[in-house]
This record gives sequence, structure tokens and C-alpha cells, in this order.
Amino acid sequence: MNRRELLGGIGVGAGALLTAAPVGLAADDSGIVDMSALSLSEAIHARTVSCVEVMRAYLTRIERLNPTFNAIVSLADADKLVHAADRADRMLARGEDQGWLHGFPVAVKDLANASGFVTSMGSPIFANQVATSDSVHVARMKQAGAIVIGKTNVPEFGLGSQSYNTVFGATGNPYDAALTAGGSSGGAAAALALRMVPVADGSDFMGSLRNPAAFCNVIGFRPSPGVVPIGGDFKEALACNGPMGRNVSDTAMLLSTIAGYHPASPASVPTDTMQFTKPLERSWRGARIGWLGDFDGYLPFDPGVLGTCRKAVDSFALLGCRVEDARLDFSMPELWQTWLVYRHWMTRARGLGFYQDEDLRGQLKPEFIWEVEQGAEISGDQVNTAVAARARYYASVQAAFGKYDALVWPTTQVFPFPHTLPWPREVGGRTMDTYHRWMETVIPGTLAGCPVINVPAGFRSSSPTSDMRAQGTELPLGLQVMTPRFTELKTLQLAYAYEQATRWNLDHPPPALMSL
Repeated sequence: MNRRELLGGIGVGAGALLTAAPVGLAADDSGIVDMSALSLSEAIHARTVSCVEVMRAYLTRIERLNPTFNAIVSLADADKLVHAADRADRMLARGEDQGWLHGFPVAVKDLANASGFVTSMGSPIFANQVATSDSVHVARMKQAGAIVIGKTNVPEFGLGSQSYNTVFGATGNPYDAALTAGGSSGGAAAALALRMVPVADGSDFMGSLRNPAAFCNVIGFRPSPGVVPIGGDFKEALACNGPMGRNVSDTAMLLSTIAGYHPASPASVPTDTMQFTKPLERSWRGARIGWLGDFDGYLPFDPGVLGTCRKAVDSFALLGCRVEDARLDFSMPELWQTWLVYRHWMTRARGLGFYQDEDLRGQLKPEFIWEVEQGAEISGDQVNTAVAARARYYASVQAAFGKYDALVWPTTQVFPFPHTLPWPREVGGRTMDTYHRWMETVIPGTLAGCPVINVPAGFRSSSPTSDMRAQGTELPLGLQVMTPRFTELKTLQLAYAYEQATRWNLDHPPPALMSL
């Protein structure tokens, strides 16, 4: 029996109708919020914990920690949320089970729509824009029983792997509030690590599911484009929606909810979502893991990053895998230039209207303006050249998968840095020439169009910049694990095996949780 059948088969005891309880918050939230999402779902369906108790526990955790870390924005009224949870309890008492997320509090990334909530996209232009409908993946979470409690913070329009904006401010790292949580799913990753939500949605264009997951010691999964619906365009998108979780099993289960074709997203693809509800255990003995590292010295890294990640890769040997140095037969400088063409062209198409309005342009951050202006210089021939280069690059990735079961390399090139810094100007002694060059390591995954998951790679101390880190707090890093296109289950299975062997995300919660 798979997990969904197990959860759906849990009976509701007779006479279990609940009456509305006072709204007051929980005195102690840790027992409930520390449960994995799957365990929490089982507890709700077994009626050992009520949806009201769950909602109160999570609201208490948010009340305690969100003022410091600023992960969740546009939080709904607590009374209304507790009453929504009470309705969920009453439904279960009547035998009406919406799904495995029944009664779960979720906060939606502030680039996606959740009806009745502001979709600011981190921009003052949309600071008062209230959504009147749900994005497809949000609707699917709600259909499975989730209760939307608010939004998670992002950088303006999702640009940049640092979640700060002029509307809500910056999100702090769960392991050191003075540092960044990454981005653009930074609010989601921080909220997960701090147990403010049980699961989270995210999106990824340039590592936005992967970078914050690495900085926050959680799981972020970028599926193959089309597996999770993202919009109404017929062309394949470089951006992807995807799931995030504190562990791989929860992440897989959320993918089962949000994946699959939807007519409103014509580029979405039919997907066997039930495969993600099954146990992830399998043997990896004899599998070959290709370590891409710094791509033959091309990518710069801050001291300690590459070594920490390479040591983490050795854990695959504990699974019976063979770890070998690997390389892709493609020019990395050409790959970067290919990326720039795509990025400039797509951002200009998205933002030209804002740019052309003088009043609106004055409200845009410099990086957005730069992207639009660079896009004005892109010709049709350059776009065609970039498309052809991406096809050649994909062929090189496919050739590598002829030798290796998975390709692995670092998720970030730096440790988490102060959230007052928009972006690192230098990495490994090399000057960064754009606001996103310090995250070039995610480009091979994005342009391959293959499933890529971030798994924690352990911790390393850095020089103190805050009281928390001076007391011995260590900073997390992550690895990207990529398998061939549309092999999401394989990616999750390998990530699960690695997670069980290393337990970085399972046994090393943020220090802020220790004092609660």
C-alpha cells in the first residue's frame, strides 16, 4: 500500500465532531511543528491531533520567529485561520477527507497567486495587488486540503538569489539571522527550516529552488520543465514550479500533488503522479556518480565551499556507488553567454511595459532595469544562436548520462552572506561582472532541462559576523543532483538514499529552535 492509500484509508472515529475552540495560540508548538509532513498528515487523519491544534501550533511558531527572520509575509488573520482549521476538523468528522494536506497551513511563494492574498512579487508596483484566483499548483494544494495562511518572501520579481525587497524587507537565514536565506524561494526555505510551515512551494529560473534550499539546509527540487504547470505559454519554460520540504519524502509527496498536465498550462506534460507517493527506497549499488566540481577550474568558489561539497560527495560511496570525476564536452563560457541571451530576452519581454512607463521604471530595482536594457540589444539571430547552443549543450549532457547515473556538483559558490548585501561582488578572488554571476553554478541544471534537486552537503564555520555565529553556528551548503530528463522519481530516490546516509537536514536543525 502506498502512502496516499495509507492516508486515505485512515478512518474517522465516531462522535468526533469538534466544536469551535477559543482562538488563543498554543503554549508549546514544538511537538506538532517538528513532525514531518507525512507524519503530521497521518496524525491529523488518525485524529490524534486536530487541525485546530496544528494551526495554532504553526501560528505560534510564526509569532515567535517570523519577526526575526521575516520569512512569511501577508499573513492572514489568526481568527480566520483557526476557524478554517475548525471547518477542516468538522469535515473529517463527517468523513470528508480532502487529501493528505487536509488542514495543513501553507504559505505560497509571493510570485504565485493565492486567491484573496496580495501577490506583490516583491515589487512596490504590485504591493496592493490582490489575487482573485489561484495558480494551478496552489489550487491543487488547496484541493488536497491545504489552508493558505500567507505568502513567502521573494526578491523583486524573483530576480537574484537574495530575498530582499522594498515592500517587505529581507529574509534572514535560519542558521544566522544576519545572513541571507538565498532566493528567490528564500522565504519558503527559511520558513521550512524554522518549522513555520510543513511543506512549501517554490519556483526556479536561476536556481531559485536550489540556492535557498542549500543556504537553509532543506530540500529544493527543480523538476523537468512541464512536470509542474507554470503558465499559459506554449513554449517550454526555463522557469519551473516545484516542491520544497524538510526531507526528501515530504518533497516527493508534495510533488505528487502539484505535478501533472493541466489545460491552462499547455506546455505541461502528463505525469504519473502516483509514482511519487510510493516508498523511495532502492539499491544504488554499482551506480556511477559523476562529480562535476568546478567544471575543470572554470567556476570560482569561496574558500571551503568546494572542499566541503567534495567531501559530501564521498557519502555516495556509502550507498555502493562509484564516484568519479566527470566533465561535460561543452564550453562553459559559451554556456554562460547562452544563458545571458535567454535571461535578457525573457526578462525584457516580461518587463518592457514597466520600463517604458517612467513612473513605474523609477520603482524598479537596478538589476531589473539592467536586464531589460540588455534585452533591447538582443537580436533575433542571437536568440537563434542561443537556441542552437542549448541544443548542443543538451547533447553533451545526454552523452554524460551514457556514462553516469547522475551528475553532482555544488549548489552555491559562496556561503550565506549578509542580507544587507544585494549580491557578492567577488567570489574566490574573482570579480563578479553581473548581479547573478556568483550563482553561475546553477546554469548547467537550468539549461539542461533535467530534474535537479538540492540535498544538504553539511556545514562549515566561517569568520564571525554576528553573535549567533560567534557562538559556534555553522553555515549550510548543498549539492545539486541531476538525472536524465523526466526521471524525477530516480532523482528523488537517489536524494533519499543520500539523505539517509548523511542526515544533514534530519539531525541539524537551526540553532534558533534550540532556545524555544
